[in-house]
Amino acid sequence: MLAIFLKTLPFFALIGLGWAAGRLRVFPEAASEWLTRFVFYFALSAMLFRFAATLPLADIFDARFAAAYLSGCLAVYLLATLVARARGRPVTEAAVEAQCAVIGNTGFLGVPMLTAILGPKAAGPVLMVLAIDLIVFSSLITLIITASREGKVSPRIGGVLALGLMKNPMIVSMAAGIAFSAAHLPLPAPVEEFLTLLGAAATPCALFAIGASLVSKTAERMSVAVWLSTAKLVLHPLAVAVAALLVFGVDPEAAGVMIAAAALPVAGNVYILARHYGVAPQRVSASILISTMASIVTVSLVIGWITGG
Repeated sequence: MLAIFLKTLPFFALIGLGWAAGRLRVFPEAASEWLTRFVFYFALSAMLFRFAATLPLADIFDARFAAAYLSGCLAVYLLATLVARARGRPVTEAAVEAQCAVIGNTGFLGVPMLTAILGPKAAGPVLMVLAIDLIVFSSLITLIITASREGKVSPRIGGVLALGLMKNPMIVSMAAGIAFSAAHLPLPAPVEEFLTLLGAAATPCALFAIGASLVSKTAERMSVAVWLSTAKLVLHPLAVAVAALLVFGVDPEAAGVMIAAAALPVAGNVYILARHYGVAPQRVSASILISTMASIVTVSLVIGWITGG
């Protein structure tokens, strides 16, 4: 376990460095926003495109894998929704809390960390997890909140969802990479070197940006934030593990990547959605802060378990 912890420590140390830089105002909030944009639109997109373009389709999409991950996610999503409704929270807030319980920081933290620690074989499964998070659950929360506010599901929502997906560079880069792979086209050497060089900036910049963004997060509504962090760091990977290993019989190595991805802390894009819709942004902010701090230990434990460490 110590060896696994020491492997994950540099990744969290970069997050800590970003937090310290933001806290000391060496790296202001505006700089964090622009660094995040660089990662989102360029560095991470280059990394995702290269992974998708150089992997066989069978390594990226597996129906049993997708069914297992979706089943585990939906179980925790439903539980978080029921708990929120039992507390008397409206449907919109319940949807945001459910999002906190199942959407991890797969793009900025999971892709670079898991492929580095678990090896290149982790790229396909982690891309699949990221695609499901972005396509299924980003669409689901938009659908629930919009329908709740309008009192119905209108055809206009379909256009909103489609436009949102097409404007997400992570989805576009993965889709383009998959199309490239399906066409069996080799990446020209200069192009691959360019993508490798640009993609290499994703890991340090993404982790630093995560840390810097935590400075603006607050720890209000602690009891709810602790519950949501527990759901994300403990219940989510547990539900995914049961679905993958006991119900759907997913390949153990792919299942391990899926479980590790499920153990990641609450994603920053949940806060962006909460702020965009004006639904419980402080609650989400606290959940991101607490889950990220706790994940220094919990992610190491999960990776140690799946690797037999």
